[in-house]
Amino acid sequence: MAATELRGVVGPGPAAIAAPGGGGAGPPVVGGGGGGRGDAGPGSGAASGTVAAAAAGGQGPGAGGVAAAAGPAPTPPAGGSGSSGTGGSGSAREGWLFKWTNYIKGYQRRWFVLSNGLLSYYRSKAEMRHTCRGTINLATANITVEDSCNFIISNGGAQTYHLKASSEVERQRWVTALELAKAKAVKMLAESDESGDEESVSQTDKTELQNTLRTLSSKVEDLSTCNDLIAKHGTALQRSLSELESLKLPAESNEKIKQVNERATLFRITSNAMINACRDFLVLAQTHSKKWQKSLQYERDQRIRLEETLEQLAKQHNHLERAFRGATVLPAHTSGSAGSGKDQCCSGKGDMSDEDDENEFFDAPEIITMPENLGHKRTGSNISGASSDISLDEQYKHQLEETKKEKRTRIPYKPNYSLNLWSIMKNCIGKELSKIPMPVNFNEPLSMLQRLTEDLEYHELLDRAAKCENSLEQLCYVAAFTVSSYSTTVFRTSKPFNPLLGETFELDRLEENGYRSLCEQVSHHPPAAAHHAESKNGWTLRQEIKITSKFRGKYLSIMPLGTIHCIFHATGHHYTWKKVTTTVHNIIVGKLWIDQSGEIDIVNHKTGDKCNLKFVPYSYFSRDVARKVTGEVTDPSGKVHFALLGTWDEKMDCFKVQPVSGENGGDARQRGHEAEESRVMLWKRNPLPKNAENMYYFSELALTLNAWEGGTAPTDSRLRPDQRLMENGRWDEANAEKQRLEEKQRLSRKKREAEAMKATEDGTPYDPYKALWFERKKDPVTKELTHIYRGEYWECKEKQDWNSCPDIF
Repeated sequence: MAATELRGVVGPGPAAIAAPGGGGAGPPVVGGGGGGRGDAGPGSGAASGTVAAAAAGGQGPGAGGVAAAAGPAPTPPAGGSGSSGTGGSGSAREGWLFKWTNYIKGYQRRWFVLSNGLLSYYRSKAEMRHTCRGTINLATANITVEDSCNFIISNGGAQTYHLKASSEVERQRWVTALELAKAKAVKMLAESDESGDEESVSQTDKTELQNTLRTLSSKVEDLSTCNDLIAKHGTALQRSLSELESLKLPAESNEKIKQVNERATLFRITSNAMINACRDFLVLAQTHSKKWQKSLQYERDQRIRLEETLEQLAKQHNHLERAFRGATVLPAHTSGSAGSGKDQCCSGKGDMSDEDDENEFFDAPEIITMPENLGHKRTGSNISGASSDISLDEQYKHQLEETKKEKRTRIPYKPNYSLNLWSIMKNCIGKELSKIPMPVNFNEPLSMLQRLTEDLEYHELLDRAAKCENSLEQLCYVAAFTVSSYSTTVFRTSKPFNPLLGETFELDRLEENGYRSLCEQVSHHPPAAAHHAESKNGWTLRQEIKITSKFRGKYLSIMPLGTIHCIFHATGHHYTWKKVTTTVHNIIVGKLWIDQSGEIDIVNHKTGDKCNLKFVPYSYFSRDVARKVTGEVTDPSGKVHFALLGTWDEKMDCFKVQPVSGENGGDARQRGHEAEESRVMLWKRNPLPKNAENMYYFSELALTLNAWEGGTAPTDSRLRPDQRLMENGRWDEANAEKQRLEEKQRLSRKKREAEAMKATEDGTPYDPYKALWFERKKDPVTKELTHIYRGEYWECKEKQDWNSCPDIF
């Protein structure tokens, strides 16, 4: 009878292999009755997870002894709405929080949704369907708890959310969920960073998928063979039991034989159901694999067509450009072709305009051949670095023999190595360039920390500013110093080395020039460097710069984020400003050239004086001076006192604006420009060293930055092996060493992430990575979270106590 009942239960698929029992509201339980439709889906009512129930024996005759008794299934936890829980939309957490808006409205109630590593907010829950007010990526964000209910989420200055929860418990729930989401997002980001070429990966995935399907098919065939054997032996067993049943045996024995016969029948039915389940699974896998393979092939075809289109566009663009310009390129010196204010693409926040330009067509040909007259040789140029009459070994020997007092004036000449640029750059379009491993062929033998230190090349401008008694005149010199930091970039088309986390660079020029400087890489994703310089001539310069970059096929946009501070000790004047966007043009076709665009506002937080500098972008159609910079120095009332004019690669002049009674400010300003007697040259660029074109166009200061010095910290950039090998012309060895260092850093990061994940799961406190010489805290002036020098570096250097330095090389 039991076998008859069981056959009645078995439906068209394996989902019904369970004793008939009352369905509960919850998920199916192995050994229990059939789950309700809330988890089993449409059909017979029992979920496929209950196959094991058929093997459970019970007491008493019939089907009741086959399956375990059906009990009430546990109810799953409901998704939270309101201020906690998991929403039905698949979000990790959503609910109400109070977000700081401004000093007038204060904290306002907003609906926050945490999903897929992104935290988004809306004015109301209903607004989720159409309008998102803001989103922050947790993979690059820092989460800081302020007090019992308040916490801060910031990605380093561009976005900062000051949030308040209704209670301390609610705040802790949100912080825990955010930390978990951040850890997952960082892990996914790392996995995407480590992925190789897309085509080879796709081919590998396809091969693995086919191998898996073949293995599954083979296993199903094995199961089918086993099923045939089970059926054969089961039939023989039942025949034997029937023969036993026909013998004259006691009634009790007949009852036992009957039960064994029923169990044998049940076993055969269960094995058949298992085979059916495996076959259904294989069919499902094969069906989905075909669908995904079709989608993958479509995307691959689309990509090939896009690459062909980009190549044609690049060739057409290059042809038109050469025809328009008479087969000439942008001149290196200020001549008669550059940008004008009429063609300026940026205003206010114009330095981010490149980021939002999604309708740009990109240049990207397959084969790269740089013109022979390209000074900064990246590929097979006829200009050879071998023109030097000094070998690399002799130059390196000369470099080591130089003392600290006698600064070196040359480095080994750049070798002439060919490189198929497109083979590397075609997969980088639209991506964050700092996350893409690049060979040293693209680099110059300096790190980003050393490049940041180059801002101090014209430190004498700050020395002169410190002696000014008039705050407006002082602001003019600060503005000139700001512009001077871009003068070294005009020919420098190679990228510096990305510093390793914890890497430092010191420059001690206290005896020669009266200042000393320290930089440290304080974050890796996003890359961020902190810099502190102090002078005995009465000023301090500090900054934390995060570099974001986007490769757009035709050009590369580099956007420094962060605030620069300059404080003068005698007067207490505190100036702040931000950097503009740097764009490298003709990445693929033509001669590389660099442009600066955007605006800089320099503010004196003590007096309220301001200076607005405008970096005019290049335009084909302008007759204005190339690389032009204009500026105005105003008092707190907005009255203009000085006008600035110059170029960011040559010089800056200052004109005193003479007040004219009865005329407006514009007329007075114009008269000031025309009054040549009031012209004062604030700054002029130093000439480049001899043979600079063979030495990466380094300035006199840049040539000395990587020279070996004794007594520096073991994390100093001068000790970085791949950078040193590249400087000495051993690029193949440098590439191998670069891969080793990056892998070592990757393992260290994974170890920290695993420790953070374990601490989060255990509920124990975990201290995230902290910089060694800088402390992250709120800036008293800008109210931004930034890294400020904590001191002790120079004391440790004097004692040669470097025990706290990590092993990064």
